[in-house]
Amino acid sequence: MKPNRSVAAALAALIACTLPAAAMVPATTTFSDGIEGWAGPSGSGGRSWLARFQGNDRPAYRTHFSDFGIGFTNSGNADFTGDYTALPALQIGLDVKTLALTFFGQPVTRDLIVELRDYDNAPDGMPWVSVWAKLGTLDPGVASWSTLSVTIADTAATALPSGWGGYGAEDPVTYEPTLPAGRTFASVLAGVDEIAFTTFVPGYVYGETAFDVVVDNLFVRAVPEAPVAWLLAAGLAALRLRRRSH
Repeated sequence: MKPNRSVAAALAALIACTLPAAAMVPATTTFSDGIEGWAGPSGSGGRSWLARFQGNDRPAYRTHFSDFGIGFTNSGNADFTGDYTALPALQIGLDVKTLALTFFGQPVTRDLIVELRDYDNAPDGMPWVSVWAKLGTLDPGVASWSTLSVTIADTAATALPSGWGGYGAEDPVTYEPTLPAGRTFASVLAGVDEIAFTTFVPGYVYGETAFDVVVDNLFVRAVPEAPVAWLLAAGLAALRLRRRSH
């Protein structure tokens, strides 16, 4: 029995009405077409470059660098900057492989965060205002690639979601970094000038560390809203039930 076209059309129309009319373009950098605006650390401490690995048919982005930390930043690719609130929910992440990570010759681990930076109207003495979240850990004991990511369930939230921190001011009691007065989680997301995958966690300082790290498939992508997913599941269930009844 053919599916009922009127039910399918109504379902499609209902889902279309719940999706945002305009959205930031989700993006993924695979490095097949170059670095696409990404910049790794470079200078006297080492370098970052596109490198091929055995078994890969395309390059990844590798950094071999000694410093207090490392970061992979992008401020020149419009697919990774701009108004993140155009997507009601999104996921940010990357694939990473830690080839070596040592402190005074001994293997160590370092946290990796994603930081979304807004350079407009930064308070005096601060380079930017940002929100950030831990993605996972760079661990030389893990031989395989790891996918690290974080999900923002509601980009319109004003308060920092669980697991997220702010930067741009300092708590007068704890001295921990926080968002400055008048800024919210959503207001920072609405004007992202730079995205960074970095080990420089706000409020923390590490000694000079030797990094040999490879990243690939850096992404920002849409996450279906729960009501849309529910409507889709309910619609498909209704179509299956209708087929059984005929």
